[in-house]
Amino acid sequence: MAKKESYEEMMNKLQVILENLERDTYNLEDAMKSYEEGVKLVNKIYKTLDSYEGKISVIKEEKEMEFKDSDRD
Repeated sequence: MAKKESYEEMMNKLQVILENLERDTYNLEDAMKSYEEGVKLVNKIYKTLDSYEGKISVIKEEKEMEFKDSDRD
């Protein structure tokens, strides 16, 4: 099974792709492949951030409930 890339690794890869595309040294076919890879990375990054946001919401709700319960004591 492949190791899941971290957010930082994905951002670094995306940065490299952007830098290479900005240099304009690719032929059209290679530029399209890089663009496609970049789009896939952006989608993975959004999913990762969405997952983190969900986890943060759950933790926040749990802590708010703990705080409300401690106010009753």
